[in-house]
Amino acid sequence: MHAPIEKSSEQKRYQETRKVTLVGSVVDLVLAVAKVAVGFISNSQALIADGIHSFSDLVTDVMVLFAAKHGSQEADADHPYGHARYETIATVALGIALILVGFGIAYDAIRRLYEPELLFHPGWMAFIVACISIVAKEAIFRYTMHVANKLRSNLLRANAWHSRSDAISSVIVAIGVLGSIAGLEYLDSIAAIGVAFMIAKIGADFSWHSIRELVDTGLDTEIVEKIKDVIRSVKGVESLHFLRTRRMGADALVDVHIQVGPKVSVSEGHQISESVRQKLIAEVNEVSEVLVHIDPEDDEVTTSSDGLPLREDVLQKLNQEWRDIPLAENIEDVTLHYLDGKIHPELRIPLHAVKDIQQARDAAEEIRQACKKIEEIGDVRIDFTSAPK
Repeated sequence: MHAPIEKSSEQKRYQETRKVTLVGSVVDLVLAVAKVAVGFISNSQALIADGIHSFSDLVTDVMVLFAAKHGSQEADADHPYGHARYETIATVALGIALILVGFGIAYDAIRRLYEPELLFHPGWMAFIVACISIVAKEAIFRYTMHVANKLRSNLLRANAWHSRSDAISSVIVAIGVLGSIAGLEYLDSIAAIGVAFMIAKIGADFSWHSIRELVDTGLDTEIVEKIKDVIRSVKGVESLHFLRTRRMGADALVDVHIQVGPKVSVSEGHQISESVRQKLIAEVNEVSEVLVHIDPEDDEVTTSSDGLPLREDVLQKLNQEWRDIPLAENIEDVTLHYLDGKIHPELRIPLHAVKDIQQARDAAEEIRQACKKIEEIGDVRIDFTSAPK
């Protein structure tokens, strides 16, 4: 028998998201139908508006399911950064729809205020349904927020707050219905206007935040400062600059230049950058991907090394200058440091190639002066080393 295949973390995340969203969808559907039906029966315009608000929650639930399914797909050749922006595009569309619905409800309610004969006269049934809605939507908010915090899902957090907004709108409806029962018939329409503008505001917030994401707006200041603090805490990082952040769905992407010691090895610089990447992902919940660029100096303030020749061309020029220096034939290794707009060579010569200290000093100076004839060359360091054991 084969052992069962363990589900990936992404699959588990999707299943938990799907479960909590489906539970919310059932509640939203039942409440929406009940509010609209009772709203018509008991003549409550505010309750009808609140029912439409609940239908908007149902649409949001569908969006969450769609985004969770498609957004959790692995990156591919056409989508190297993944599919998280399915959620973003769907949210923009939903937001625009909510704005239109909100203004439509407000227009109808305002028209009824100017034509008193069109005013509704809600009864106690509308009040009872509004109270049931308050309790049910607050329960869904708490359940969804619990799962959202567990999964660190901004998408579920947004959906949870959408549910709470429905609970708040139901409070407004309950107050409006009580006012109408008490003889203030216009209060129901005023409550409907309040609910309508709440719907429109939710839609505007959804659309605005998603549009900001689509144009790669940076993260909030407090999160950026936390990112900086985490980077600075990594040993080997001397400073950072050119920090850029952006969102993709619930995740955040970070690009940063870090400055390390100017003469550390390539492998050590890489190890420092990997430590930065791993620590950011571990300590900043939103961050899922980090691109770290290693700098040996602060290229915001130092002279740029752009345009300097690469190793093959530099060695060709150096060999040309060394051709008449006998000791130069013994150079075993050349390390090039590109710093402050210059190339700074480090040369290694075996100790057995010289007879005494004076010859080593004279030869080193001769080689150093030959290197200096090349315009791009800066400081030259020459080390005499004993043969490896």
